[in-house]
Amino acid sequence: MTGIRTHPAPFLAALLWVAGLPGAAQQGAWRCPAAAALVGDLTGEMAHVRYLADDLLEGRLVATRGERCAGDYIASRFAAIGLEPAGDDGGWFQSWTIDSDTPHGGVVQGEARNVTAILRGSGAEPRQAVIIGAHYDHLGFGGFGSLSPDDTGTVHNGADDNASGTAVLIEAARALANGPPLAQDILFVAFTGEERGLWGSAHYVRSPLLPLERTVAMLNLDMVGRIRDDLLTVMGTGTAEEWTGILEAANERIAAPLDLRFNSDGFGGSDHSSFQAQGIPALHFFSNTHPEYHRVEDDWELVNAAGMARVTELVTAVTRRVVPATGMAALTPVAGAANPHGTGAGDGESMRSGFRVRMGTLPDYSRESGGMAITAVRAGSPAEEADMRGGDIIVKIGPHEIDDVYDYMAALNELDPGDEVEVVVLRGEERVTVRVTLAPGD
Repeated sequence: MTGIRTHPAPFLAALLWVAGLPGAAQQGAWRCPAAAALVGDLTGEMAHVRYLADDLLEGRLVATRGERCAGDYIASRFAAIGLEPAGDDGGWFQSWTIDSDTPHGGVVQGEARNVTAILRGSGAEPRQAVIIGAHYDHLGFGGFGSLSPDDTGTVHNGADDNASGTAVLIEAARALANGPPLAQDILFVAFTGEERGLWGSAHYVRSPLLPLERTVAMLNLDMVGRIRDDLLTVMGTGTAEEWTGILEAANERIAAPLDLRFNSDGFGGSDHSSFQAQGIPALHFFSNTHPEYHRVEDDWELVNAAGMARVTELVTAVTRRVVPATGMAALTPVAGAANPHGTGAGDGESMRSGFRVRMGTLPDYSRESGGMAITAVRAGSPAEEADMRGGDIIVKIGPHEIDDVYDYMAALNELDPGDEVEVVVLRGEERVTVRVTLAPGD
């Protein structure tokens, strides 16, 4: 569904709010929508995306009532699977108070909650641990972070970003809980505040629920709902020597193997960065960008249900290879791989927003070097007006040679709105030069 959205008619909204989830968040007369009323006959990953990405959750902005409903829903799914709560005081949530006046983002105040659950390993104490995570917050009604500047005040549902990753997190938890016992502990964390600068994962590594020195790996699921042509990018494969072999072996075991593209770096942009910065080998599973990213059009109807199920199967298989039955994870962290570009964990949002200028390209993160590939260009953007196209590979911006997305960001950061710059792209075998007049950043 595209365009300006409206909430359901009042009588339907009233029906949905009559019966909330057990223990659902309430603010005055407002209650969380009942899952059954939204999900209907949907099952598995698609059921979770359908609930989390409904208008009634108001875009799941951190520390809002819609985000609390999402957190309650995730906790209820973990409980139904039979996991143990792993949060504060034996509950499902790791909570802290936010009172932050963020640059360009206004004031955010209230209680933030990571949703946490654990699958206990069968080995003797002290056990190692693996964390599987996904952020469940999104942009609320737009504004900060939105790429729909004319739609501030309209619900941004974030179906792919990141109801999809949260859905796979829940179903991977189910698959692991229902399978053979694991020697290590598996901690499942649905992080909040990622869209504001990795707040939830940064809070976790400051106040870990399991010792970081015994946390041997982190698997992050962010935007895995738009599998196209079987392609799945896995970032962070350079953070442990064994990742490539583990991923390839796991992929061979799933019913419909994916076309895996490895990115050895992958630092920045999502919650795995907080763990990489602590020297913990971390992967980010990612089905790549698309024109609906951070826009109001990112709705549940557009996600790929079968693709998400394949990612669930892959993550489950990877986890079982990281934590063999003998009990010791066979991972060798790569020294210096945590932060090769010198950015802090909180800088991950720089890959998405905050530029002074905008070109209107959507990077293809499955390509690691040799230029920054483009999956698409936004309608009406400077890139489209300059006849840049999906499939182009940017190799030069002005005097700057572009080998990867970091070179691209560095080049843009030296430019101002209104600047006209020569951009060289590879288009098939041809080297094409276009002139782009840059627009103000989002």
